[in-house]
Amino acid sequence: MEIKIENIDHIREAAREFIAQMGDRTVFAFYGNMGAGKTTFIKAVCEELGVDDVITSPTFAIINEYQAREATVYHFDFYRIKKLEEVYDMGYEDYFYSGALCFIEWPELIEELLPEDAVKVSIKEKEDGTRAVFL
Repeated sequence: MEIKIENIDHIREAAREFIAQMGDRTVFAFYGNMGAGKTTFIKAVCEELGVDDVITSPTFAIINEYQAREATVYHFDFYRIKKLEEVYDMGYEDYFYSGALCFIEWPELIEELLPEDAVKVSIKEKEDGTRAVFL
């Protein structure tokens, strides 16, 4: 499925469409080039889920935790991970298999640790500046 984002003004609509497609799945691995809009899209999804906290990229913290209306959300950014041992040490299993929503940026760096049922989501910037979210 493809969700189109014509511009930043329409990102919340795209986030609502994404949420409607989530079903009962909880782990979402977001793939995309630097600057494709992964963090911005995840922020919009979190806002639509009812997160009231300030939503920021967890680039330095690696993980941010948010409380949505009906769920806990864990937002990961593994860009700075150098070794898988770092992910083991943070207890990734406690998060990935908790039943909470997990939104993962740069999952290619920890691919072998992703649950089998993780949903692979690609965000691509098109030549005209629009974005497409594929799941």
